[in-house]
Amino acid sequence: MPRALVVVHETDPVRQRRIPGTVLPALAEQGVEAEIVTFLGGGAVPDPADRDLVVVMGSAHAAYDDELPWLAPELAFLHRAVEAGTPVLGICFGGQALARALGGTVGRTPEPERGLVDLDTRQPDVLPAGRWMEFHYDAFTLPPGAEELSRNAVALQAFALGPHLGLQFHPEITPDVFATWSEAWSPEVSAAVAAEVDLAAVRAELAARADELADACRALIAGFLARADLPTAA
Repeated sequence: MPRALVVVHETDPVRQRRIPGTVLPALAEQGVEAEIVTFLGGGAVPDPADRDLVVVMGSAHAAYDDELPWLAPELAFLHRAVEAGTPVLGICFGGQALARALGGTVGRTPEPERGLVDLDTRQPDVLPAGRWMEFHYDAFTLPPGAEELSRNAVALQAFALGPHLGLQFHPEITPDVFATWSEAWSPEVSAAVAAEVDLAAVRAELAARADELADACRALIAGFLARADLPTAA
């Protein structure tokens, strides 16, 4: 059975299981055994060379904030994964960290993206076109040698390089995942986000599209595994 490391940016065990959302069942459907790990709190993380793939989830932090004590170890981990040929799927912050590990950069976007956004794709077998969840202020540049898969007026949205796939959006989103984010917001952050987006409308659309979004995540995970030529039990 293929084994995956799913990197989250959370120390609470219950929240750690909630954050990956539909990614965990999508991996399980493909016969992939997932182990959740974090660099926060100084815990030990297995060598990515000893696993079949790595998934790096999002974070409220900036992937260019080198004062974060855990960011350098996480970037070193990603360098090690790339060096070992272990396929990496990076999601939002994870995609930004992956882009840095591959020689790209990360910076602020002209405007934030909040809510579900329609995206096109250059490789529908890897990245299905459709309506995907965005929630970011920052974005990555295209790493040297990488292939651009999707871009909109705000930012590059997805790239692929070898077996690696970097995403700016959140395929894992569910109403509960969104709840884990909002539960962690301070009153100041809550007010700032509410000023940018109709949160009630976002929650309503996530609930209405839950099955559709789960299917899209399932297709994306299957495409990532197939592109990386990883054996599955599906």
